[in-house]
Amino acid sequence: MGKAEMAKNIPVGRSSGDVFIDIGFSPAEAAELRAKADLIGAIDETIKRRKLTQVEAAKLCRTDQPTLSKILRGRVESVTIDRLTGFLTALGRTVEIRVKPYDAKAKAGHLVTAV
Repeated sequence: MGKAEMAKNIPVGRSSGDVFIDIGFSPAEAAELRAKADLIGAIDETIKRRKLTQVEAAKLCRTDQPTLSKILRGRVESVTIDRLTGFLTALGRTVEIRVKPYDAKAKAGHLVTAV
């Protein structure tokens, strides 16, 4: 089967705008994954701005370089938001957590990151 023929068999659909929702995660799971992705992006940016090696950054974060490397490559299944925020503060960033007032009309709250 040639490339053109294979391409005809690939289903194409419109994106919801959220890759995590599109691949089947629940809204709550997708929000957590987006938050982790945002935090990892901030960690990566901070390491680059500070011109740190992964070994130097890992020492500051009190982890090892292979673990940090896995996280920076998006392996988030075994890392918590708490640990990621700890890495950011260890790298000199300030992390703010805000809880908005209760809304009786809302069925559920949601997780939002703004990096």
